[in-house]
Amino acid sequence: MAHGKKYTEVKKKVSEENIYSVEEAITFLKENPTANFDETFELAIRTGLDATKSDQAIRSTVALPNGTGKDVRVIVFATGDAAEAARGAGAIEVGFEDLLEKVKGGWMDFDVVVATPDAMKEVRKVARILGPRGLMPNPKTGTVTDDTASAVTQLKAGRVEFRMDRNANILVPFGKRNFTVEALAENFRAIYDAIVSAKPDSSKGIFIKRCTIATTMGPGLHVDVKETADA
Repeated sequence: MAHGKKYTEVKKKVSEENIYSVEEAITFLKENPTANFDETFELAIRTGLDATKSDQAIRSTVALPNGTGKDVRVIVFATGDAAEAARGAGAIEVGFEDLLEKVKGGWMDFDVVVATPDAMKEVRKVARILGPRGLMPNPKTGTVTDDTASAVTQLKAGRVEFRMDRNANILVPFGKRNFTVEALAENFRAIYDAIVSAKPDSSKGIFIKRCTIATTMGPGLHVDVKETADA
């Protein structure tokens, strides 16, 4: 992958052997931007799990103490009182058959999907559209629920999902460059602690092999896992 001039200049300042504290990594990336927009900070973890084993899969959510800095667009598949509650909580679209047809037609201007348990039978019919994009509602992430108002409120306030990919890696956004170092560090540690708590019982050996902080267009900085765990 080709990188721009700004990335190359910043990358030269990063030593592959250097291991940063969380605050050091965040400060460096804030002081050395590689894009002209408000970049997103991302936490990346390489685990020692076996991604081929279903009992070692990780998927959950965590509420960020300082939010994501992003206006989260939530849609809800529901009817009746649950639909009205979702609208009141700020969902951008609420519906059932009509909303399903809209998604089938290619509309994808949303970030998170919530559905009531009763609606899931029909929502599964668009799994081939939502699934590959990581948007399929799931009880494990609190996006299949009758309490649609609470789900929408939490998602818009900064609840994020984390999940392990097929290479046993976990990548989670945790804020914007315009956040303070302290706010980004708090969000980072909230996610890190949640991932550690989600460690499968069947996991053997080293759970977290490497932890990195990067921005949307910036290089990754290796973070001291022990320092993170002890913080």
